[in-house]
Amino acid sequence: MKIHVYALGGLGENGKNMYVVDVDEQIFILDSGIKYPTSELFGVDEIVPDYRMLMNKKHKIKGIFMSHAHEDHIGAISHLLKDINVPIYATNFTMEIIKDSLKDKGYDLEIFEFNTITPYSTIKFGEVKVTFFKTTHSIPESVGIVIQTLDGSIVYTSDFTFDQSNDSNYQTDFQKINEIGERKVLLLMVESINSTLPLDGRMNHMLDSELNRIISHTNERIIVSLFSSDLLKIQKVIDIALKYDKRIAIIGRKAQRIVDIAIKMNYLTIPENKLTNLRYIDDKNQNDDPDLVCLVTGDRHEPFYMLQRMVKKHDRLIHINENDTVIIVTSPIPGTEKMAAKTLDTLYRTDATIEVIDKSYLTINHATRDEIKMMISLLKPQYIMPVIGEYRMQYHLQSLAKEIGYDEKEVFLMNNGDVLRFTDGKPVVQRDRYRTGDILIDGSQAGNVNDIVIHDRELLSEDGALICIGHIDPKNKSLIGEVEVVMKGFMPEIDFELHREQIKIIFKEAALNHFTNKYINWNDLKSTIRDDINKYLYKETKQRPVTIPVLISTEQGDAVDK
Repeated sequence: MKIHVYALGGLGENGKNMYVVDVDEQIFILDSGIKYPTSELFGVDEIVPDYRMLMNKKHKIKGIFMSHAHEDHIGAISHLLKDINVPIYATNFTMEIIKDSLKDKGYDLEIFEFNTITPYSTIKFGEVKVTFFKTTHSIPESVGIVIQTLDGSIVYTSDFTFDQSNDSNYQTDFQKINEIGERKVLLLMVESINSTLPLDGRMNHMLDSELNRIISHTNERIIVSLFSSDLLKIQKVIDIALKYDKRIAIIGRKAQRIVDIAIKMNYLTIPENKLTNLRYIDDKNQNDDPDLVCLVTGDRHEPFYMLQRMVKKHDRLIHINENDTVIIVTSPIPGTEKMAAKTLDTLYRTDATIEVIDKSYLTINHATRDEIKMMISLLKPQYIMPVIGEYRMQYHLQSLAKEIGYDEKEVFLMNNGDVLRFTDGKPVVQRDRYRTGDILIDGSQAGNVNDIVIHDRELLSEDGALICIGHIDPKNKSLIGEVEVVMKGFMPEIDFELHREQIKIIFKEAALNHFTNKYINWNDLKSTIRDDINKYLYKETKQRPVTIPVLISTEQGDAVDK
């Protein structure tokens, strides 16, 4: 058999997980996630894997197999389906979250093929079988995915832990993992995010202890920040709050949808008489009852942003005051560090009591070094491919494998676009086989935001913009009226007045010189004006704003903006 394994996202980075297994030209896609942008990607909302190389192969794609319902594993599905409409396989809860997301973005669900699976499903594609096994993660119905071939199984763990102290709905199926390990496992694709951390069973208990301590000693309103997809922690906070006879309010539009689905499917338990809806603040209602626990939830930066609004009294439901206790159960994810730091600074300026849960208590949903070793020992794979994590994390996982007897050549450290080829079970790595990268999503636009656009936005953020508007009579080759100069983000208006008149003179001189030609070349004239103004501004101010000449023809029938 010929088996090709490669990643279009998820290697050397946090998020954007998307892995492809090609077995004799039958293609299986494992997850399709997004990554959130860092601050230098101005205006970009999210980043998805560059999947376009699959468009020429979509007739070979058997389906997209989803491991769980976190955005870094399912968030790109709405973009992928625009170009590659193939069957989707997911557990019931994950599928409901996917459908909800697609409906929210205006998709007609009738045009897609949804196949709901269980951890005990077996799906046959000729000589290939796809099976699943239950894993423990912070969201229900998480599964590992197994692609069984004649040369052995390809096992993808996705995110997991072996913590069995949680609800039975979240517990790992060790029996199934043992059964998979008894058969030949050719390749284990195992997560590497926490490969540097030791197993510490106290972390879960420490989180419980901290939440118990804070909630039990607080007699006024409590506000808790949580990520909406971390249902395990949401349930934990709810259970502890109920123990002290508190009422629960959940804030956050997307969170409310996820919570509604989870309640409907019995993955979140909240007594009806303890779940309350907050009304808008007015003279008679402040939503500050002492028995309230308000869960402020959302994705990425949303909990931080909402807390800032509450401090500034801009929120319609909660205004944080000196009687409140605010519990931060959201450690910053990549791209939100500045927002998180600013939020904490803002919170500490209030007289409210601020409790920040130690970050080490919040990283318990990914496999630690000992759990990774245990997964390897249970499955006994012939080869290992670290996935889901930055390169240093993949490197540490390779070191772990070497500690338990694997040769360095049996653990493949790969980048997005590299291909691990198996021919009759023998591996070879081909570097940079496929072009990979990022598709930047700006609002509803996908792929229209490129490096040039980002560079222009960076320039705008640094030196601002300058717009010069002139009306031209092309028939008589003359300027009509006064040149208008508009400046934004360049320098204080009072200082700019010193340069405004000189810029008008430069504009007029460039135009008059150009009018000596037989015809007006609008593009050449724009370029000359831009270059002359830029040279002057850099000489005088050592700054380079984005300069935009706007030439408006006054001749009847001509286009307005040349």
